[in-house]
Amino acid sequence: MAVALTHLKDRTIAVFGLARSGLATVHAARDGGVAKIWAWDDKPAARAAAETAGATIMEPGEWLWSDIACLVLAPGVPLTHPEPNPVVGVARAAGVEIICDIELLFRQADGVAKFVAVTGTNGKSTTTALIGHILNAAGMDAQVGGNIGRAALDLSPPKPGLVYVLELSSYQLDLTRRFRPDIALWLNLAPDHLDRHGDMAGYQGAKEKIFANMRPGDHVVIGVDDDISQDLAGRLGAADNGPDLTTVSVSRHSDCAIVVDEHGVLRERTEATLAASSDLSGLIHLRGAHNWQNAACAWGAVRPLGMKPNAVAAAMATFPGLAHRMEIVAQRGRVLFVNDSKATNGDAAARALATFDPIYWIAGGQAKTGGIEPLADYFPKIAKAYLIGEAADAFSATLARRVPHVLAGDLAAAVRLAAADAVLDGADEPVVLLSPACASFDQFADFEARGDAFRQAVLALEACSDKAPAIKEALA
Repeated sequence: MAVALTHLKDRTIAVFGLARSGLATVHAARDGGVAKIWAWDDKPAARAAAETAGATIMEPGEWLWSDIACLVLAPGVPLTHPEPNPVVGVARAAGVEIICDIELLFRQADGVAKFVAVTGTNGKSTTTALIGHILNAAGMDAQVGGNIGRAALDLSPPKPGLVYVLELSSYQLDLTRRFRPDIALWLNLAPDHLDRHGDMAGYQGAKEKIFANMRPGDHVVIGVDDDISQDLAGRLGAADNGPDLTTVSVSRHSDCAIVVDEHGVLRERTEATLAASSDLSGLIHLRGAHNWQNAACAWGAVRPLGMKPNAVAAAMATFPGLAHRMEIVAQRGRVLFVNDSKATNGDAAARALATFDPIYWIAGGQAKTGGIEPLADYFPKIAKAYLIGEAADAFSATLARRVPHVLAGDLAAAVRLAAADAVLDGADEPVVLLSPACASFDQFADFEARGDAFRQAVLALEACSDKAPAIKEALA
């Protein structure tokens, strides 16, 4: 049973964009007794599914805008940049509120269930899933969704004791109005989605909407290891009548409430007194300093919900990790194969590059602002790079005379070449790492499809004995 939007009973709403969140909105509106659901999507299959679910399919120019209580806009539809979708201008001219499914869930559940909201440029999915895992391991009822997994309105209906743990993108936050989480996490901020928000200020402003309605008694957790986030924590901490604040740092700031040292030991302090500690270094699915930050922020989020330190540490030890995020696909002999396809920008790739050594790096796709030059500090760890996609030539120019590399063409070829080189490396654990630092859309439908292709290519190595028996023997 999913959410029913009973607070919109007998009203009329419009839904533009009928993919995962839009279709869930149609179902929730129908189940809540909404009188009329105008809906549109450019894709015929999406329109058909929404019509079957109870929507009236009609182009926005034919909607009776004077009757519409709100326009539920799919987060992927441009709100401001590079220019607003025409439906946005029509809604604004008609005085119709423009929101998303996250806002609708909050309005339905406000005062009944609790909300834990996670945002940031990198680490959102892992942190969101980890929080849900910790709470469920403790016997609490945690529903995980939003920008990860299930759409917000496809989660269980609100009830006392339920906790919604939501990953929130800048696109979704830009469409919130009254949304007020009980606990909000801000992990980090680095340049991303600038084409959608215009510039870094627009991107940051959309993200900061997560705090817009928070007040005393609510709780904020901020990772302060980048300058923007440190400044944000200072502003929130200095504000009158604001939420409680927990700051988190990994090997940078020793005065934070939660600190993780260079060995992976987490220490939680309360009024300068050590309250708890935990060793994160042995968590196989939370390897690397970036995952230690994710774990520390999750720790800070669940403690206000009554979780005891020992229970948090025990739950973290059983966390299975997420696909496409530093996912260990296989270990063949000494060679580790890691799928980090979710690393769609340089800052995300840096986190994987910082974790392993030596690295046989598969990178490329549709490049984002900044390319890979900011990753230069990690180049000495890269034994060789295998470049794919549209960015291959540009990345090759950056790596020239600094990192051995080859234009591999496609992902399957890159895996074969990287494996052949890695098995000859004498290191204890050479790593074939897919961490593309690029979007996937030049060659794949999305980062998941790219990660799945990587996994399939790794598994295909088991059948390579006729053409390359040395690889087969080393990977056995």
